[in-house]
Amino acid sequence: MKSDNIPNYDGLYGDSSVRLSSEYIFLEQISTRSQTFDWNIQPHIHAHLYQVFIVKNGQLTFQEALQTHQIVAPCVFLIPPTQLHGLTYIPDVEGYILTISASIIDGIFETSKDIFKTFERIQILNHFDDTLSFDSILDLTKALERELFEEQSERELMLKAYIMQFFIKLHRMAKYDGFAKSDSRTLGYFRQFQKSIKISPETKSIAVFAKELNITPVHLNRICREVSGKSPLELVHQHLIIEAQKYLLHTSYSVSEIAYLLKFEYPNYFGRFFKKILGVSPLEFRKRGGSL
Repeated sequence: MKSDNIPNYDGLYGDSSVRLSSEYIFLEQISTRSQTFDWNIQPHIHAHLYQVFIVKNGQLTFQEALQTHQIVAPCVFLIPPTQLHGLTYIPDVEGYILTISASIIDGIFETSKDIFKTFERIQILNHFDDTLSFDSILDLTKALERELFEEQSERELMLKAYIMQFFIKLHRMAKYDGFAKSDSRTLGYFRQFQKSIKISPETKSIAVFAKELNITPVHLNRICREVSGKSPLELVHQHLIIEAQKYLLHTSYSVSEIAYLLKFEYPNYFGRFFKKILGVSPLEFRKRGGSL
């Protein structure tokens, strides 16, 4: 399909002549608009809108640019601006569609690069637990609904507060979902590696860590990146920095003593390592009480 044939809506699907404000927030039940189009939403894009589908009951077929997904409730999926999507619903589907201007999300999360990366691509979230539950998303959706359709004081501020909570939950769910999708063998290796980092009595190379797991360094790198998004060396450094911060903030050990405890050959090696990662020396970090 040529890009100039793909419908591009500034507003909601089917509203070809509507231009929405930069502060647009709208919530509706899935059935409200979908049944008007006989439950079949043709592939299209929204250049300036985020849409989140909260599927409470039923199922649907979700088409993106290169693949098609069968969605079964409960499920939450997020579509960022400019991402092609089409939907075909089974008529008994229940849930909500939350639509928000990109400028609102940009304003809320402009300094949160990690969260923004989550929202740059389509997310299909269907792994939940007691902490990151589907019900918690439903509760926030209903709170947003009440605030949207009731004229309360400070309404705009409250809406943005709910949206911030909502999208942070989506971000956490996306991280958990990626973790849950990894196979058990991969997770087993990753957890063994994490444990080895913590209990190792000496400094080890990544090759040695891999050999202890009976896998290659390349395989270990692939596992770590798949599960955590970090390389094995980054995870080792992360552990050392966390331990160093604990010693600096919660003990009276000198920098030299901390370097020894963390298996650095010389204190100045530890000092250079710490400053490279955090931008300040260990003594400066301690003096600031952990504030960077």
